[in-house]
Amino acid sequence: MAKRKDYISWDEYFMGVAELSARRSKDPGTQVGACIVSPSNKIISMGYNGFPMGCSDDEFPWERDGEDPFDTKYTYVTHAEMNAILNNRTSSLEGCRLYVTLFPCNECAKAVIQSGIKEVIYASDKYAQTSAVKASKRMFDAAGVKYTPYEGSNKEILLVL
Repeated sequence: MAKRKDYISWDEYFMGVAELSARRSKDPGTQVGACIVSPSNKIISMGYNGFPMGCSDDEFPWERDGEDPFDTKYTYVTHAEMNAILNNRTSSLEGCRLYVTLFPCNECAKAVIQSGIKEVIYASDKYAQTSAVKASKRMFDAAGVKYTPYEGSNKEILLVL
């Protein structure tokens, strides 16, 4: 008997983990997931966007707009990439790849660079024209961090939970 031929690729697997992680986010507007992978294809860490530990998602604001940033989610939410980096407690991230469902902002780009991650594979770049993403790409280029759009296969994978 021959081995199966319809198994998913490493990229499909790791982006799938990032997509599944995004489903943990309670953000009503944007759910983002991230998965950090070693050069030997081992999952090192995962994360999704949400409030820091101890900050109740029932007490902090989820609003996108407000006169005072104090009253919007942007002042408080930790992004998926940052959570994945901070959730890692055991391994060096030097030379790792980051799979993320949304291109990193400039603040997360700094953490990606400083942690030693060498490639970012992203599913969406819907904020490409913002200053934050332009700054991310500028820093990635200067630091030698490769960024690659995820080329999905359009395979449908159904998870029944």
